[in-house]
Amino acid sequence: MPISIQPHEYKIGATTFDGALARDDARQEARPCVMIFHGWEGRSDGQLEFADRLARLGFAAFACDLFGKGIRGDMAKDNSALIAPFLEDRGMLRERLLANVAAVRKLPGVRPDRIAAIGFCFGGLCVLDLARAGSDVRAVVSFHGLFVPPQGVEKRAIRARVIAYHGWDDPMVPPAHVHALGAELTAAGADWQLHAFGQTKHAFMVHGANRPEAGIQYDERSARRAWQGAVAFLEEALAG
Repeated sequence: MPISIQPHEYKIGATTFDGALARDDARQEARPCVMIFHGWEGRSDGQLEFADRLARLGFAAFACDLFGKGIRGDMAKDNSALIAPFLEDRGMLRERLLANVAAVRKLPGVRPDRIAAIGFCFGGLCVLDLARAGSDVRAVVSFHGLFVPPQGVEKRAIRARVIAYHGWDDPMVPPAHVHALGAELTAAGADWQLHAFGQTKHAFMVHGANRPEAGIQYDERSARRAWQGAVAFLEEALAG
């Protein structure tokens, strides 16, 4: 199957962003598209790995960039400074997320009416905020994302289907945050699911994550189960 992953620069205001579009070259027709939001490290090879997987399932897949061209962290280091402005100003984050959706809808070979989004860690928070923003993307998938809701922004109806995959032993998302997310999504009338994996820490989808003393650990079994569930969820949401 000839999968191509092509760099794609795009602008939001005066800032240039560095994305990448993956698709099956044998499919000429426009395809449903899954946006992929990165963690605190910025645009990464991990996004491209998942873009390739999604393209092999028949989707177009777009690796989004939230930081700007050339702004990257280091997976082996603390990248808190890169995400701090977004966590401190969730209104700004909301606008950037919605602008990314608008940019993806203009991509060649993409069905603008069939868009979904997935995200990991910080990106998992991002896709939840995208749903909270009232975006009409069809679905969002959060993998080991942060659940704390934004403050000081307008509450909007949640139209996207929502699913979250969570490690029960994730120290960054204690059980109180899990229960609060369920209550929030229920109050919003959302179509939602939340899957918690036992004996599973933060970053369980990230190959090479290995800091168990900090509650960060790749877990092959939970990663496999989460991915299988997410694929079925996306296929349902983007069908028809």
